[in-house]
Amino acid sequence: MASTTSTPAVRIERVQKRFGSVQAVKGISLEIPERSLCGFLGPNGAGKSTTIRMIMSIIAPDAGTVEVLGSSALAMKDRIGYLPEERGLYRKMKVTEFVGYMARLKGVHPTGLTRRIDDWLERLALPGVGKRRCEELSKGQQQKIQLLASIIHAPDLLILDEPFSGLDPINGRLVTDLIRSEQARGATIIFSTHQMHTAEALCDKVVLINKGEKVLDATLAELRAQHDDRGLVCEPRGDAASFAQRVRESGIALGTRVHDNGTVDIDLADTHDAESAMSAVLGLMPMRSVALRRMNLDDLFVELVGADDGASGTDGQSGNAGQFRKGARIDA
Repeated sequence: MASTTSTPAVRIERVQKRFGSVQAVKGISLEIPERSLCGFLGPNGAGKSTTIRMIMSIIAPDAGTVEVLGSSALAMKDRIGYLPEERGLYRKMKVTEFVGYMARLKGVHPTGLTRRIDDWLERLALPGVGKRRCEELSKGQQQKIQLLASIIHAPDLLILDEPFSGLDPINGRLVTDLIRSEQARGATIIFSTHQMHTAEALCDKVVLINKGEKVLDATLAELRAQHDDRGLVCEPRGDAASFAQRVRESGIALGTRVHDNGTVDIDLADTHDAESAMSAVLGLMPMRSVALRRMNLDDLFVELVGADDGASGTDGQSGNAGQFRKGARIDA
């Protein structure tokens, strides 16, 4: 879980970045607590990678401030691991040479380094590849080697831009386990991804960026506390459409959706909590099941990005956890 320390690992305040006529980042502010695991989410072109590059001091903001580990990424470079979106191996180098070179750049002493790399290759299901050239590896293997190069020095802050790109489900699970173990070791981790289920399973905190603005900044616990009790998933024994009509007429719901599998989603009206609504629907028709609908990042992503209602605060940031439109679809 996120640390309660008062000093965040990353703090950015009112950061802006323009490329020609395009305002890529529009006054974003956020804090990433130490030892937390934060997911950077957003559609293509939203400003995620630009924000990450500013955190890394690869590019400078046009306005605003960036603080990393109490200083800057340049000053703290040996304490940071970074997997960029654009992959870049030294293709002619052998794997052990490449990872060793990257480790030494981060200040790792060469004594015992080869053994350390071999142990990591075993852990990453890449035994025996140390003597192969990087160009000889598959895309997924290359991805894991670059990830290894970003963590070989045991960084305090690990920033991963699309770490699951090019990985099959087995290797995706392996990388997921690795990210969890790095957080358990004490690292603060920021990673961008388009895989909402992965973010939901891994993260303490999520930040959603759309069109250069922050539209969500909340912990998973806050999101679940807000949304888990605002909807039901019901499977009536009778006709689902008739059941949905009865629900609407009863005043229980803001809205309903009937699915092809015979289940009905209910968005609860403010006048009903989950417990009272469950009791009410059981009186409308015999039921096979009635369950609390759980928060789902896939649907929340679509709701916030797809809505595009332009709701934005005067400080250039839009809706945090407490500002979602009522009746938002959060399905199980």
